[in-house]
Amino acid sequence: MDTTQLALLALLAGVVIGGSVAAVIVIALRARDRARVETSLAIPDGVREVLHGMDEAAVVADASFTVLAASAAAAPFQLSEGRAMPDEQLRALVRTVRAGTTSETATLRLHRGAPPAEPRLVVVRATPISPRLTLLVIRDITERERVEQMRRDFVANTSHELKTPVGAVTLLAEAIESAADDPPQVRIFASRLTAEANRLALLTSRILNLSRLQSADELTEERDVSIDEVVAAAVDTHAIQAGSAGVDVVRGGTRGLWVRGDAQVLSEAVGNLVANAIAYSPQGSSVGVGVKSVDGVVEIAVTDRGIGIAEGDQDRVFERFYRADPARARRTGGSGLGLSIVKHAVQRHGGEVRLWSRPGRGSTFTIRLPEIAPPADQADPQRGRRKSKKRSRAEASRPLSTNGEPV
Repeated sequence: MDTTQLALLALLAGVVIGGSVAAVIVIALRARDRARVETSLAIPDGVREVLHGMDEAAVVADASFTVLAASAAAAPFQLSEGRAMPDEQLRALVRTVRAGTTSETATLRLHRGAPPAEPRLVVVRATPISPRLTLLVIRDITERERVEQMRRDFVANTSHELKTPVGAVTLLAEAIESAADDPPQVRIFASRLTAEANRLALLTSRILNLSRLQSADELTEERDVSIDEVVAAAVDTHAIQAGSAGVDVVRGGTRGLWVRGDAQVLSEAVGNLVANAIAYSPQGSSVGVGVKSVDGVVEIAVTDRGIGIAEGDQDRVFERFYRADPARARRTGGSGLGLSIVKHAVQRHGGEVRLWSRPGRGSTFTIRLPEIAPPADQADPQRGRRKSKKRSRAEASRPLSTNGEPV
């Protein structure tokens, strides 16, 4: 073998050896990069900024379930940067995603706030963004599910409540037809038919009113409203009911207070409370309607001395069709919608309804509404009282009307 051949052979051997060494080096570098990626906890560029701009709760967690980045909305779920995820359900979801390397979605119940906070129904989507990092996006669907459940309950309850008077009307109509030759029976059945028709009309009206209050975005007849007029209208509307039940309705408290809202809606709300108080009060008792102003809030309290409401029922009395005493409601013709209408009417005016009750001692429902200043053209009802000391003896002896002004 001559020198040239030896040189070529050496060159070929060098190329092979060099290529092999280079290949080994490249493989080693790739393995190192792959190992670095698999063990790296570095969050990809832009992920943290995206999380901070999200309205929903979202976090990035590592294999040890430590939160490395989180949106502001994740804090109420006790998911903060640098802390371990406290909920085992979230940890199990992360394990599932890391084992399968695909996105997973689960519906869970998580505590929003420190225990004993009520669990929230959430949908969690977990997505792997690296071998050691997992992105969790949490969407709270509690209110959506609550509204949907309320809708289903409302439809079911409405159908059930309408069946009773509709069925009664049908039966009474058949009874009248059968008793066509018996005038006394016809009169009895006709009277009952009228009562059921009125009950059906009242129930339908209340369902429509409640639906209107819940669906409307704004009040249609908003203006400055005198609380004196609201209370007077509510009391006058139920004067016949009070007289028939032998219950005295007494009005007291501060006069001349004003709020902003719909006078008809407010009168109906107060009237529902007065009607309930009369229905649940024993004969010979009294129902009090008191008005006062406390720190810029007008309070309208309706108090009865009736059977009261058990503590376990007090949180539910404002639900649609709920009756604390079904037997009494059947006797009085109650629909179970009155207090629900009161709650939504007051909330529509930016207020709230409070309840105090003790079984055997009665109940007090208090409507609280933001107070406004009286219109400029309205006289101060307290002015006459402030000047009472300056009246002459003859003026002081003049008779007074029901509102305290001289006649």
